[in-house]
Order: sequence, then structure tokens, then C-alpha cells
Amino acid sequence: MAAYVRLEKDGPVGVIVFDRPPANAYNLELLKDLDVVVEQIRDDAEVKTVVLRGNARFFSAGADIKAFTGMRAEEMTRFALFGHETVCKLERLPQIVIAAIEGHAMGGGLEMALACDFRFMARGAARLAVPEVKIAAVPNMGGTQRLPRLIGKTRALEMLITGKQVDAEEALAMGLVDRVYDPEELMPKTLEFARQLAEGPTLTIAMIKKCVQEGLETSLAAGLALERETGRVFPRTEDFQEGVKAFVEKRTPVFKGR
Repeated sequence: MAAYVRLEKDGPVGVIVFDRPPANAYNLELLKDLDVVVEQIRDDAEVKTVVLRGNARFFSAGADIKAFTGMRAEEMTRFALFGHETVCKLERLPQIVIAAIEGHAMGGGLEMALACDFRFMARGAARLAVPEVKIAAVPNMGGTQRLPRLIGKTRALEMLITGKQVDAEEALAMGLVDRVYDPEELMPKTLEFARQLAEGPTLTIAMIKKCVQEGLETSLAAGLALERETGRVFPRTEDFQEGVKAFVEKRTPVFKGR
């Protein structure tokens, strides 16, 4: 079976590459490949940060609609469930995950990018959309939940019920993406940011990410309790000891992610 997702390593940065030409449309096999790669990253202590990318024309065009031909409702439900589980695994990785969007991200392609911690995009021809409504489908890779949490109910609802496409500048203005670069700068700038994070106290960064993600899904009181729990953990880390020592000695700390 062809591998539609591959993992490349750039030092401490793990780069997940969608590779299902021409449009990186996903089917069950691609999702299974992504699931394997995400599990591999979770177990790899050498991978400190993660970048998710497609190709210059398509980050991902979304689901391979041809795969739905003749699919029964219960089969569609199982497909969506596996997609949800895989994308949630991506979202819950302890490493910071950055989507580098060079080309179009449509439907489930954008929904996978929404599960990343940051989205950096190339200005130009690339467009973002959740156009499932145009075939009378409901987005089933998390778009109805993650999109309004990110950009607000009204803007998200407009995109979801019209299939509206947005370019990089509009996406930046609405908070759908975090940074916009010229196409030739996107990957170098994304990798530069990823490497900077990889040099930091990555164990602590993972704790911060967990507090933010889980805290937003619960009450303020419960989120504060989760934050206090980290106070039992981070003081024991080598990085905290190094950070305090470096501060006292007025030097740059050397973190090891431990």
C-alpha cells in the first residue's frame, strides 16, 4: 500500500508531509497513514516540534469525494469517527504543531489545520474554505466545532453555510491563520520558528499546551486547578533548575527538554 503521509526530520523538527497527488485529498488509507505517523512522533523523544505541510498547490483538498460513492450512512459514521480520533491525536501531541499552508486547504484539509497549534500561510493563490455544504454535507473532521472556537460563531457560521473561500490576508485578519509570508519564505520561516521552540524547555511547553487546551474545555476553576497541578511537576524538571540557575548567573539557559 502506498504511503500517503511521510515523516521527514529536520534536526529536532518533525515534518509531516501529505503526499497523495495531485491534491492531497484524503481517504481512509491517508488517515491511517497519518495515524501511524502521529503515533510515531508521540513516541520519538528526538522530535521537539512538528510541522504539517502539503505541496505548493494543495495543503489538502479535503476528502476524496469519490470514496463516498455508494458508502452507507453507518460506513460514513465510522469513517468520520476514525478521522476525529486521528485528528484529535494530532491535536493532543505534546509537541507544538504548526500547519504550513502553501496551497489550498479545503474542507477536511482545513479542518486538519485547525487542529494544529499555529497556522502559517503563503500569500497568493491559496484559499481556505469549508465547502462541504455545496454537496449538502456537514463537515465531519471537526470544522463545526474548531472553527467557531477559533474565529467566533458568526464568521465561522458564514464560512460553514456558504462555503466561502478566504485568501491569506483575510484569513489573517479574522484570526484563521497566525502569520502570512511570501511563498518562498513560508517553509524557511516556519522551520525557523519551529527550531526556536525546539531549543526551549519543551517539557514545560507541553505542560503549557495541555493547560491551555484542556482549560478552554472546562470551567475557569477547573482550569486553574489544572494549572496548579503543573506546580507539582515543573519544579522537578532539569530545565527549571537550569532556567533558575541561568537567571541567577545572568546567562542564556541551555534547555534539554527534561
